[in-house]
Amino acid sequence: MLGLSGSLRRASYCTAILRTLGEGLGNRATLDIFDLKSVPLYNQDEDDELQPESVKALKRAVTDCDGVLLISPEFNHGMTGVLKNALDWASRPTFASPFRNKPVLIMSASPAFTGGVRAQAQMLETLAAMLARVVSTPQVVIGSVHDKINDGRLVDEASLRFASEAIDDLLREIVGTQIARAA
Repeated sequence: MLGLSGSLRRASYCTAILRTLGEGLGNRATLDIFDLKSVPLYNQDEDDELQPESVKALKRAVTDCDGVLLISPEFNHGMTGVLKNALDWASRPTFASPFRNKPVLIMSASPAFTGGVRAQAQMLETLAAMLARVVSTPQVVIGSVHDKINDGRLVDEASLRFASEAIDDLLREIVGTQIARAA
C-alpha cells in the first residue's frame, strides 16, 4: 500500500499516524509513505514528457501499489493544498490516471474535536472525479490528535483500533479488486 500525508511538517501528526499504522500491519501488507515535499505546484505546461521527476515517481508509486491510504489535516474546512496538488498531478491523464479503480482509504486528523471531517468531503469529491475506488467504511477522523501522538506514534488505543479496522476494510477491497481483475 501507499501512504500519502497531506502534511509536510517534520512532526506531522498525519505522517505519525501513517507510520504507526504501517508498523501495525505485520506481515499482512506493507505501507510505503511517499513524501510530497518535492512535488511542485501543478503546471499544465509540464503535464507531458516534461513532467518533473517527483511527479513521475508519485504516479509510478500509485500505479505500482495495490491500494492508497490518504490522510490530511483540515485547513480552512478542506484538505491541504499539498494533498490537493499531489492529487491534481496524479489525476492526469483525465479518465486514465493511476488512481482509476485504485482502492483508496481516506482519513483525517486535527487538533480540533471534529478531527478534520470537513477535509474528507473535499477528498471524496476529488477522488470521485479521478474515478478512484474509495473504500466505504465509517469515517476515520482523529480529533484532538495533539493529545494522541507521543514520540511520533499514534498512542490512543481507541483511535488506533478504529483506524486499523478501516485498514482491514482497505485490505479486503484490495483483495476483491485483485480477484475481479483476475476474472
